[in-house]
Amino acid sequence: MAGAAIFDVDGTLTDTNHLHVVAWWEAFRQAGHTVPMPDILRSVGLGSGDLIERLLGEDRDREQDDSIGSAHTVLYGTYFDRIPAFRGAGELLRTLDGRGWRVVLATSAGGAELAALRRAIDADEAILATASSDDVEQGKPAPEPVELACRLAGVDPGDAVFVGDTVWDMEAASRAGVGAVALLSGGIPRADLERAGAQAVYRDVAELLDRLDGSPFGPGRGPESGQDGAG
Repeated sequence: MAGAAIFDVDGTLTDTNHLHVVAWWEAFRQAGHTVPMPDILRSVGLGSGDLIERLLGEDRDREQDDSIGSAHTVLYGTYFDRIPAFRGAGELLRTLDGRGWRVVLATSAGGAELAALRRAIDADEAILATASSDDVEQGKPAPEPVELACRLAGVDPGDAVFVGDTVWDMEAASRAGVGAVALLSGGIPRADLERAGAQAVYRDVAELLDRLDGSPFGPGRGPESGQDGAG
């Protein structure tokens, strides 16, 4: 067994970050808040409660939190039947599975949303398990979702590589002691991802797949190889 290949989903395997941005923007608007979309984009990847607190602050009317979160869920749900996976997403997971990596998804999605995402990726046969922020006390950037993914895969953190697209992903991986690979497909700048702990950076899953042999997933390389990606 090569180790655990842990993947974030939104912005990493599926082209959904900007769908989340629009849904959150409208949810905030309905509650009487004007929140700039670039600020929302940089917060995507956090759990609902953490995202709302980051964008509205600690002195907000917390009684609105549930309604804002519910509005986002309903608005985002309108995209479930047409969620797009990035080119190469399913092939990458199947290739890693075929090379002996244990593939685990680490995502805050659950229920119908997770089912829609998995349909879009279309690689269920390659996915061993899913670690959701709903299964832990703290979601990313806390290390718990990544640590849970390692346990589900039955590997030590040093034998795992985490692939994500946000600073929260990179921070969670670094804090869990797991190798961190970043993708630019979520819209976050390379410099931000590298500051957060990315050891290698690629444009998207298609480029990672094309350069797999020279990546931390390549033969003779491991999570701690520190190999730089292209992009």
